[in-house]
Amino acid sequence: MNLPTFSDVQAAAQRLSGHVVRTPMLTNPFLDAQVGRQLFFKPECLQLTGSFKVRGALNRLLCLTPQERAAGVIAWSSGNHAQGIAYAAQRLGISARIVMPQDAPLIKRQHTQAYGATVIPYDRYSEDREAIAYQLADTDGGIIVPSFDDPLVIAGQGTVGLELFEDVGGQDIHLDALLVCCSGGGLVAGCALAGEALSPNTAIFSVEPADFDDHRRSLQQGRRERVSEQRHSLCDALLAPIPGEMTFAINQPRLAGGLAVTDAAVKRGMQAAFEHLKVVVEPGGAAGMAAVLEQLLPVSYERIGVVLSGGNVDPLLFAAIIDAPDE
Repeated sequence: MNLPTFSDVQAAAQRLSGHVVRTPMLTNPFLDAQVGRQLFFKPECLQLTGSFKVRGALNRLLCLTPQERAAGVIAWSSGNHAQGIAYAAQRLGISARIVMPQDAPLIKRQHTQAYGATVIPYDRYSEDREAIAYQLADTDGGIIVPSFDDPLVIAGQGTVGLELFEDVGGQDIHLDALLVCCSGGGLVAGCALAGEALSPNTAIFSVEPADFDDHRRSLQQGRRERVSEQRHSLCDALLAPIPGEMTFAINQPRLAGGLAVTDAAVKRGMQAAFEHLKVVVEPGGAAGMAAVLEQLLPVSYERIGVVLSGGNVDPLLFAAIIDAPDE
């Protein structure tokens, strides 16, 4: 298995320079006081396309040969990888086809199409999105770009962690822990590679929805565990039923553990991000915030980094969550 290394993350950072936003590091004294710790947020909701996914997508597409570019790309995604691929493809003059669930948030589907990609809908409960994508490639040609199990995609996502560790290090701060929302595991794998090199004593945790905690279970069992895809979660971006082969091979020896949060906790995380950091965070992007507000880490972790991975949420849903009383 061709696993990426920290040098690949560094190469991705150089390749992506000028193509993506170096998102800021945010802090807030009220939130620090509320949880009794110092919190350092990486708001990828402020990234191009509204999520970190564009980093991996651009890093992968920038490495395509002229022949591969001419063939076009094919991907599957519930929305954020779809937008990242669509944006990167449009920017580089490459055709893109995206297999998306019929119940994907409208804003994600609309933005994917606005970037020029062709959307192929499927039923997440009865159809296999990867099989559909590979059938398209076999029939019409095209380069498959997985959403997480790809060395260049993982390396691109790892630039999130690289930037955060550089920013806190520049202030002579050491993170005791880093919380990274997790679906297939590409983001946390990339951050783990960066953390191993730049901050080896930082404990890195994956954070997932309670009913889609396949990474937490897999880390506990020492092997990839699958959860039922018939379950539901508010976190539409975090519904992968099993860790990727490549991502788990990276994460198993490097992560300190896995955490899981309820939908109610996620809503509180979205509310806190909006009220105190003044950013719009989608449900999946608020999983790390939810975990820290729920005090899921031991008190010995005093300085905690939190990745807010995306902000692509339907406006009506966001308004309803922000206006809702605390559950």
